[in-house]
This record gives sequence, C-alpha cells and structure tokens, in this order.
Amino acid sequence: MNIILSILQVVQVIAALVMIVLILMQQGKGASAGATFGGGASGSVFGSSGSATFLSRTTAVLATLFFISTLVLAYYGNRGASSGSSVLDRLPATAASAVAPASAAVPAASAASVPASKDAASMIPGAATPAAAASK
Repeated sequence: MNIILSILQVVQVIAALVMIVLILMQQGKGASAGATFGGGASGSVFGSSGSATFLSRTTAVLATLFFISTLVLAYYGNRGASSGSSVLDRLPATAASAVAPASAAVPAASAASVPASKDAASMIPGAATPAAAASK
C-alpha cells in the first residue's frame, strides 16, 4: 500500500509541475498563440490546429489527474482517523506531562497572593468587587 501512495505522490508532484509550465506557456485571449513558437499556425510545432488546443487539453488532463490523485491521497490519509478524535487527543502522554511542570514553575509566594475567586468580574483590573459596589 505504501508503494501505491508513493507513486501517487510522485504523479501528483509531476502533474503539478508540468501543469505550472503549461499554464505559463499559454498566451492570453488577445495574443497570438502561434507567436510562442515563432510562426503561424501552419508552421507550428503542434500542427495546423495551433498550440492553444494542445496546451489547453493537456492542461485539462493534467488538472484532472492532479485532482484525482489529491482525492485518493486525502482518502487514504484520513482512513485510519476516527471521526470523534482530534489532533490533541492523539498526543502522546509525554507531551501532556511536559505541560504540567511549566505551571509548577510559578513561585509559591505569588500563587498565594492571588485570592481564589470564582467570580470572573473580580479578575478584571479596575473593576469593583460586588461587595465594594454594594457599599457605594
């Protein structure tokens, strides 16, 4: 299975790079598409139909190939993930324990000086406490 995913990734990268080159080679609607290759449509590298048809069809085929490979890679990439889990749920236990000592680094004196209050309004600087507001 890993070989197939590797092949799909290579196909996707190649399709993207060739598509970029083909899109940059194409001229705008007002410009002559045959001027890219130095001549009229009959002397063109791509035949009498000109380069616009060849470049646009090749770009469409490569875009389709790119989108299909993207969808297949996304499907197989998310196949093992359960729908109810998040990235944070899948963190290893060592990463979660590394966060805990950071909160222990707060000095005990500063932690004791902060009053334990469940009132959110008392945590706003400059806000009066409910007892002080009632006495005014």
